[in-house]
Amino acid sequence: MQAITVKDRDAGVGGLTLSELPHPHAAENDVIVRVHAAGFTPGELTWPATWTDRAGRDRTPSVPGHELSGVVTGLGYGTTGLTVGQRVFGLADWARDGSLAEYVAVEARNLAPLPADVDHVTAAALPISGLTAWQALFDHGRLRTGQSVLVHGAAGGVGSLAVQLAREAGARVIGTGRAADRDTALGLGVDAFVDLQADRLEGIGEVDVVFDVIGGEILERSAALVRPGGTLVTIAEPVTVRPRDAHAVFFVVEPDRTRLSQLAQRVRDGRLKPLVGAVHPLAEAPAAFTPAKRTPGRTIIRVAED
Repeated sequence: MQAITVKDRDAGVGGLTLSELPHPHAAENDVIVRVHAAGFTPGELTWPATWTDRAGRDRTPSVPGHELSGVVTGLGYGTTGLTVGQRVFGLADWARDGSLAEYVAVEARNLAPLPADVDHVTAAALPISGLTAWQALFDHGRLRTGQSVLVHGAAGGVGSLAVQLAREAGARVIGTGRAADRDTALGLGVDAFVDLQADRLEGIGEVDVVFDVIGGEILERSAALVRPGGTLVTIAEPVTVRPRDAHAVFFVVEPDRTRLSQLAQRVRDGRLKPLVGAVHPLAEAPAAFTPAKRTPGRTIIRVAED
């Protein structure tokens, strides 16, 4: 099969190549998925799990990408809950070969059935961004109706879904980003928008929840914006400046089949719309890691036609 591989951690994006690899093997409780569309995180070449397995052994050449949508073509021993020929979407394991390939082996529990009326490109934009947004807002941030939330990067892949989910929950949403993101964020339903390059972030006052995807100075300044009893949630880096009389959480997204199904249902109902930007064929995936032009929304790799 064809796959995008990387062999040298020092080469970075320049080390990504289209290669021929053996067809993956389905271990116990695995399924083999024929990938139709895949998503990736630009910074994943810096993750330790990209280069080693769970036991710390080198596993290069590695296949990046951890979001996928496709069709089940094989079942490992003991696998239940999914069938050959079924449309599925979800997360590939961090420490195994990923989704930028024609086929991938995935633990069955990391996948959810994909309704026939949700296309594979849209579905591939959901797993990491959708689960991250949900877990940040509700599992860690404990956001409730009537509360306020500050969403950094409101026009990005994760932030755009967080804005929509928070609005659906009845929260007041303040979004941040660059000036070019203002119209997108307002179109998603934010009540107010802060241009991080021109506006004063501290002018928004206190909020119940801050959801940060940026880190650095923005994360540090956000700590002072959380009202007592509230929560600062980030996926960027561990929190060093903690809010006074409030909670601070740094987390990594976890697979959740039930929540994936609920997100897909929201897409079907028109209550949730992932922002998909550029769509590239598999052979162009290396260039997609460092695009020449910034495109709003998630970049998706189309591996096979629906």
